[in-house]
Amino acid sequence: MPALVLLGAQWGDEGKGKATDLLGGSVDYVVRYQGGNNAGHTVVVGDQKYALHLLPSGILSPGCTPVIGNGVVVDPSVLLSELSGLNERGVDTSKLLISGNAHIITPYNVTVDKVTERFLGKRKIGTTGRGIGPTYADKINRVGIRVQDLYDESILTQKVEAALDVKNQVLTKLYNRRAIAVEQVVEELLGYAEKIEPYVADTVLVLNQALEDDKVVLFEGGQGTLLDIDHGTYPFVTSSNPTAGGACTGAGVGPTKISRVIGILKAYTTRVGAGPFPTELFDEDGEALRRIGGERGVTTGRDRRCGWFDAVIARYATRVNGLTDFFLTKLDVLTGWEQIPVCVAYEIDGKRVEELPYSQTDFHHAKPVYETLPGWSEDITGAKSFSDLPKNAQNYVKALEEMSGAPISAIGVGPGRDETIEINSFL
Repeated sequence: MPALVLLGAQWGDEGKGKATDLLGGSVDYVVRYQGGNNAGHTVVVGDQKYALHLLPSGILSPGCTPVIGNGVVVDPSVLLSELSGLNERGVDTSKLLISGNAHIITPYNVTVDKVTERFLGKRKIGTTGRGIGPTYADKINRVGIRVQDLYDESILTQKVEAALDVKNQVLTKLYNRRAIAVEQVVEELLGYAEKIEPYVADTVLVLNQALEDDKVVLFEGGQGTLLDIDHGTYPFVTSSNPTAGGACTGAGVGPTKISRVIGILKAYTTRVGAGPFPTELFDEDGEALRRIGGERGVTTGRDRRCGWFDAVIARYATRVNGLTDFFLTKLDVLTGWEQIPVCVAYEIDGKRVEELPYSQTDFHHAKPVYETLPGWSEDITGAKSFSDLPKNAQNYVKALEEMSGAPISAIGVGPGRDETIEINSFL
């Protein structure tokens, strides 16, 4: 049976939660492989809406085992709060597994994130202030705290001391902040140990055994391709790899095990935070997309920047991820426009450019080259098959598919679980 990767093909917020949840009833495991509670998924089940920040979307699917992989950074307080909220709503969370090798977001990581971003002023990256970047930095600098460290007080204390040796110097001498006490941090972290312990497991072993037993495993990226630390619009990116390769390192599964890579595309484009965005709209069309699409960050609460569909970044996502399929979301939001512009290329210093420029400078200067497609006015939320869509909506989907370089195998025509047209099965 297949191992599938499902990831964002733009700047995140494409509707991965809906896609993952759609597949959740057909798969045995859903795995978050990177990021932390700086990502958010909104999943609508019947008349119930769930906002998930750290937990895999599969936690809402009975019979599915949700997994937080080793590549994720975990804020224990957020984890327990999210679990408690779901339990209060009658959701069974007992099958959750958390990698003992996942890194912990400590209180000092959050502090460093916030004060650093304020210190940068106009040069700020636009982080969520949740300690994600500093935690990944600690991981790379080999001073990070892992979930398994919560169960050895001596090792935990040594690691916190080592981390704070430098951080307290920075906080007190550079940022004029109070030093953080080692004992206080250790006490807080140890307070989570017993509550989290039932979920902690060797998830690498569990997932590889599952694949050997012909189970279906779905790997879920947290952010989008253009926010990848290596392949995104650096430095305005996240601190991990939401691209397909991140699933291998972030879950401990070899690339030969992965059979399908599904990219989630919004029928237009959005992003949150700072950084270049060639098709961004500053007019009434941009405001209409924001209003009709409900474009507010699930985790951040910030209004998303909105723009027309960008085929250049869609082609780029296809290439760097090896995408086999697209899931196109929020097609219904475009209902009512007489004409819909689509960015097919960029103009940079008077030259037409068909592919994403590797130079940060060039991308900042990129101007969209648009082709305009006819829109539709009919309500499409009740469409059950591709043929149910108005002809212009069908043509819009076909044009995006041709421009993006991979088949569109599913289309979201509304926020609900059942408001999806499946063209080709993902399984």
